[in-house]
Amino acid sequence: MTKRKIAVFTGNRAEYGLQYPILRAIEAHPDLSYLLIVSGAHLDPEFGSTRQEIERDGFRIDEEIIIEMGETSKVATAVAIGSGVLSISRALKRINPDIMVVYADRFEGFAAVIAATQMNIPTAHIEGGDITEGGALDDSVRHAMTKLAHLHFTTNDQAATRVMAMGEEPWRVHNVGFPAIDLIEEGRFASERDVQQRLDLDLSRPVVLFTQHSITTEFEASAGQIAPVLEAMGRLASNGVQVVLTYPNNDVGGRTIVDALEAFMLQRPANVQLHRSLGRSLYHGVLALARNPQIRVACVGNSSSGIKETPAFGCPTVNIGSRQQGRLRGDNVIDADYDADQVFEAVNKCLFDDQFRQRSRDGDNPYFKGGAGKCVAKVLAEVSLDQSLIRKRMMLEGRSQDGWFR
Repeated sequence: MTKRKIAVFTGNRAEYGLQYPILRAIEAHPDLSYLLIVSGAHLDPEFGSTRQEIERDGFRIDEEIIIEMGETSKVATAVAIGSGVLSISRALKRINPDIMVVYADRFEGFAAVIAATQMNIPTAHIEGGDITEGGALDDSVRHAMTKLAHLHFTTNDQAATRVMAMGEEPWRVHNVGFPAIDLIEEGRFASERDVQQRLDLDLSRPVVLFTQHSITTEFEASAGQIAPVLEAMGRLASNGVQVVLTYPNNDVGGRTIVDALEAFMLQRPANVQLHRSLGRSLYHGVLALARNPQIRVACVGNSSSGIKETPAFGCPTVNIGSRQQGRLRGDNVIDADYDADQVFEAVNKCLFDDQFRQRSRDGDNPYFKGGAGKCVAKVLAEVSLDQSLIRKRMMLEGRSQDGWFR
């Protein structure tokens, strides 16, 4: 039997970490083989050239797609999507996959979904149905990707219901949970000792892991949003807290945040370090420190990892600003505005309020199902590759009752 060729697209460091369990499950499945398309920030030295992490993990890169994000303006992302569609289409023509797998809600993935679906390549979308109402374009892009895609792998019950509420046929929707938790459950992250040595941390003192991304619809405000937060990080560091800063994504406005981070480091603040990318293993290793009640650690910023990955470690989290507004979350998250005092107080609660720390460790994880990668691979291997997969039906009847559309 000929193995099905599954193209997997990744354009961003965080996205790759979430796709790793899926790639590994595809590689291990007897009826599947993967074709890995690497693009976006993976190939940008300014944001860490994280293609090296992919190679260290032992995966073969089949296609590299450079998507330029030049000027910081409203046109930049639109131009990037357009150039991505062109380049990804050519790559898909070369490798000729049976199915395409794309993750979440980023502009690179949007380009990949457009290219694949317009070429009649069955396309699977991971993490559809989520909500982030906080001023970014994520929701619009994510829902558009859902309506283009042919298979849907959601991370929670609410998301699966929303995808079907958008008119998708129930047989297309598979609620598999959050793929990254596969690796966390297996303990596939840096050990406490490794984290301590590689980041030169004193684990008798508190640790903060910080990442702040720009908001696409508010990218002009990126400098003003990061400034008070860095002020809070500086105050924490002056009190002896060890602060590990990481670069943002390569979205419009991201370079403004990078400039602010670099300028902050020119002041040579004590107890602060800056990294382009920690990589999945080390990043999760820092979050995993929270499992040890003797170590005080907090995740701070506006990354989705602070919402979706920290519950698996019981790590207290400060979510800043509106970027993750509306996203399903656990009991370990505190919200704060772009205000130095608010952020400072929220981080101190995460680090020193033992009752909240215990609540974070004991809370339920709304994204846990288990074995997400294997579930995805099973569906990809068994779904019928015929016209019923390509020809989508709208399940909404188009009638209203008591003000609700059916």
